[in-house]
Amino acid sequence: MPHLIVEYSANLEGRTDLDALCAALLETVLETGLFEIGALRVRALRADHYAIADRLPQNAFVDLNFRIGKGRSAEEKKRTGEALFATASRLLAPLFETPHFALSLEIREIDAELSWKKNAIHPRLRGK
Repeated sequence: MPHLIVEYSANLEGRTDLDALCAALLETVLETGLFEIGALRVRALRADHYAIADRLPQNAFVDLNFRIGKGRSAEEKKRTGEALFATASRLLAPLFETPHFALSLEIREIDAELSWKKNAIHPRLRGK
């Protein structure tokens, strides 16, 4: 952990740079100093099927789901969430110029007893 999943409505294709968004969000997480680089994943998942609010075809969304392991204080989690939300808001600002866009973020802590991982990236990056 941590994994940041950027879920977005399919009608955002071509309207925003999702690669730049993922890269900027990854950098924002690293800047907090709270997470090890080898564990970090940021990925964007397109939602092809959705119904938003009053179902206007222009309605669009980005939902950020940040899954982290336990061990950070409430203040650290809040600071991280605020930084991520600010980065996303800045990069997605043009979408807010219309009344058809929604952005959300949630941080979820993963129960270590119910989470299995195997990571060959850690040893390589720790050896630097």
